[in-house]
Amino acid sequence: MGFYDYSVTAADGTEVSMSQFQGKVVLVVNTATGCGFTPHYKDLEEMYEQYRERGFEIVDVPCNQFAGQTPGTDEEIHEFCTLKYNTQFPQMKKTDVNWENALPLFTFLKSQQGFQGFGKGPAALAMSAMLKKIDKNYKENPDIKWNFTKFVVDRQGNVVARFEPTAKMEDVSACVASLL
Repeated sequence: MGFYDYSVTAADGTEVSMSQFQGKVVLVVNTATGCGFTPHYKDLEEMYEQYRERGFEIVDVPCNQFAGQTPGTDEEIHEFCTLKYNTQFPQMKKTDVNWENALPLFTFLKSQQGFQGFGKGPAALAMSAMLKKIDKNYKENPDIKWNFTKFVVDRQGNVVARFEPTAKMEDVSACVASLL
């Protein structure tokens, strides 16, 4: 199966097939409303506004698997995002991205782009230290490590990049722009 064979459930309960994004560049991201990385919503919305007309889409999948940082209902999450960050991109139903109840789309994404590290800098060091306490072998599996892990899918449905939450949003934007 490929990217276009998967679907997710939108916050309003409708099914969203990834096939509707054929020919577009797609960023799939697991999000949280109470995380230190939550301000990424601002950058995501800026990217969406800048690139949407050129064939760019964002699939926002709220997830509460990381320190319970996405409390609330789908409606409360949507209200938070639209009021605080004026998000306009599609928001999906809150779901799991790891383990036995993982959304199949995320299982596929992780199989295409595994974990390659947090990079350098204070945030990367902090994430590594925290994860070593949770799972000393975290580097050996493709699981999502934290909120705001981003996958970039090109116009042909290939998963071409994975960005950990510690990645600079300018790098994510540059990757997307290079595919448009």
